[in-house]
Amino acid sequence: MGRTEVTPSNERLLIGEGNGLHLALLKRSARDIGDVILAPDSANLITGVAVERGAIYPDDRGYFTELFRVGTSPLTQGLRECPTLQVSLAAAYPGSIKALHYHFQQTDFWAPIQGMFQVVLCDLRLGSPTHGKVNTIFLGILRPWRLRIPPGVGHGYKVVGPEVGTLVYLTDRFYNPKDEGRLPYDHPFLNYDWETQHK
Repeated sequence: MGRTEVTPSNERLLIGEGNGLHLALLKRSARDIGDVILAPDSANLITGVAVERGAIYPDDRGYFTELFRVGTSPLTQGLRECPTLQVSLAAAYPGSIKALHYHFQQTDFWAPIQGMFQVVLCDLRLGSPTHGKVNTIFLGILRPWRLRIPPGVGHGYKVVGPEVGTLVYLTDRFYNPKDEGRLPYDHPFLNYDWETQHK
């Protein structure tokens, strides 16, 4: 998996390197959900992550929404000429957790189309100004945001609420299992609190 390294200011698990990235999971002492992102332009957003508001247009027949405007949206700039663009769909049952995975090369673009997701992001990139930062973003049918997740940012989600969560996502590369790494959802260094936050 990697080796643990202790520095004067912290402890981290070295995960690996590739594509010029050196990844490590910084040990978090507090068990929490990190910074909750409530606006697409939040100052607490991990460097390189981008959020774009979507819009739902209902009428008497149902509703319409755009998922991505490739090439014209700041979220997807650079994808117009991408020769390896892949579109995928993932569905997960209520309460399911799919976490934590990361890529050295691939960028993900997420658009939820059903249900609600509690998305967790963790900056694994050594040298990043937000290395070790954890974000939580609640998105889905009630908050139709689109999300860009760059290489080196660990990501996953829990489906919250009573509906199946369905996610459409673009990637700028075809699926390559050699580019994907995984960490357990309950890794003690991540120390993420997946429980419902009773207040």
